Amino acid sequence: MSKHKMKSQTIPALTMVGPVTLWLAFFVAIPLLYVLVMSFCSLDSHYNVQFQFTLDNYRRLFDANYVQIYLQSLLIAFLTTLICIVIAYPFSFIIARTLSKKKAILYMLVIIPFWTNSLIRIYGWRTFLGTNGWLNNTLQTLHLTGAPIEFLFNRGTTVLGMVYCLFPFMVLPLYTAIEKLDTNLLEASSDLGARGKTTFLKVILPLTASGIFSGSIMVFIPCLGFFFVSDILGGGNADVIGNLIERQFQSGNNWPLGAALSIILIALTLLLVKLYQKCGGDMDSLGV
Repeated sequence: MSKHKMKSQTIPALTMVGPVTLWLAFFVAIPLLYVLVMSFCSLDSHYNVQFQFTLDNYRRLFDANYVQIYLQSLLIAFLTTLICIVIAYPFSFIIARTLSKKKAILYMLVIIPFWTNSLIRIYGWRTFLGTNGWLNNTLQTLHLTGAPIEFLFNRGTTVLGMVYCLFPFMVLPLYTAIEKLDTNLLEASSDLGARGKTTFLKVILPLTASGIFSGSIMVFIPCLGFFFVSDILGGGNADVIGNLIERQFQSGNNWPLGAALSIILIALTLLLVKLYQKCGGDMDSLGV
């Protein structure tokens, strides 16, 4: 290949890829590298960052109080993911199997919440569930309760907020997986005498497992970092890892420790994504 021809092919390629590469370098790679370097820095007596190498930040991650929050974060993420699967699966199945114009309407019901900032919607839940909120006022008006019930500031309310925010991320991959189902396989299962429950467990569920897994990843990972949900609805009683990170950078003024926590969260995210890729590859090889 002549130099002129190679040059004529390289310049258009660089023109297309160059801006994206620069964007990723300046706004993704360099900030992540800065966070990584920051995680190994230390603080002086006035909480000023000193660029002196130390592993103390990572040692502090094993503090008993932090470990308790890690476990609580995993529990909240697990419960949120499980509830999203249970609610989203039948909803996604209905959307995918609807043949009329209602299908577009049902699909829009999933997309519409993205049009409003999630922070505003979570504050709406706080107003609704507050001691002077609509729910308590309605219960007292109907004489079902004699005094306001404290619905807020507990783990259950935090899980509710997480489910509300992340529910669409479970519906979309499930909808895609269910829509690809071959109806001939369902008819064959019925012709062979399988009942509805057997068909679901032996045919439908295995064929849509990829959607369940990808939806679980898309819900589980963000749940660990949605600190504003636990702040607003949990009131500090149901912290997740994101709350630890936010407090170190804000009130704690300990950027190196916050950076170390961020690196751990990034590592956990990459681990789950790698697990998803591996399982996804296995599913593809099985024809799912």
